Amino acid sequence: MGVIKAVIVDDVARARKTLNEDLATYCPSIEVIAEADGVVSGAKCIKQAKPDVVFLDIQMNDGSGFDLLEILGEVPCKIIFTTASDAFAIKAFKFSAIDYLLKPIDPDELMAAVEKLEAESNNHPQSLELLKESVQGTAALKRIALNTQEKIHITPIADIVRCESNVNYTMFYFTNGKKLLVTKTLKEFDAMLNDHQFVRVHQSHLINAAYLKEYVKIDGGYLVMSDGSEVPVSTRKRNVVMELIGAL
Repeated sequence: MGVIKAVIVDDVARARKTLNEDLATYCPSIEVIAEADGVVSGAKCIKQAKPDVVFLDIQMNDGSGFDLLEILGEVPCKIIFTTASDAFAIKAFKFSAIDYLLKPIDPDELMAAVEKLEAESNNHPQSLELLKESVQGTAALKRIALNTQEKIHITPIADIVRCESNVNYTMFYFTNGKKLLVTKTLKEFDAMLNDHQFVRVHQSHLINAAYLKEYVKIDGGYLVMSDGSEVPVSTRKRNVVMELIGAL
């Protein structure tokens, strides 16, 4: 990709200085061509500098990173958000499949984000909108961005029947009978969806309890889902399944 032109937008001078120094040290392909300290100045800076990527703080004195994106209209470049440690905000990033760096920024995570940047195209507009809704609390994390090798699919969580591990990928099965191979591990989705009545019943299987139809105890034990699929239950997860059934 060659030299990647970057702009840093953050209202904390020390944060801008540290990120600039880290990029120079660990990410030589990044050239910081401009900095800004707020929403309005950041929008002007991005329009003038026309960078390939913006490292964008979420909360600033004169508004949010989302306010800046609204001023810009169409997002002209890749966005990597920087955010303080906030559990809900971090979950929102994971649900929207948008890159973020947690402050204080770890050099290894910074290098990983730049490597992804070099391999991927611009942020998906729907993913940015989903992130904005989630962070602001208007969507209550009702949708999830599922990243395949071809595109990003914005999907209602309630439409997911179950998920199945496929090495470093995850196969999603939906209520309409369709399925989707997603570029994340089942472990990651287990952590993301466990607040949405999803239950890990096997090392390779995660189910939406809303679509559990039967628990068959013979042949080692397996579940029958509403779409007719059969899901094995591991020995160590039988108690979890029994508790689940008891709570329904």
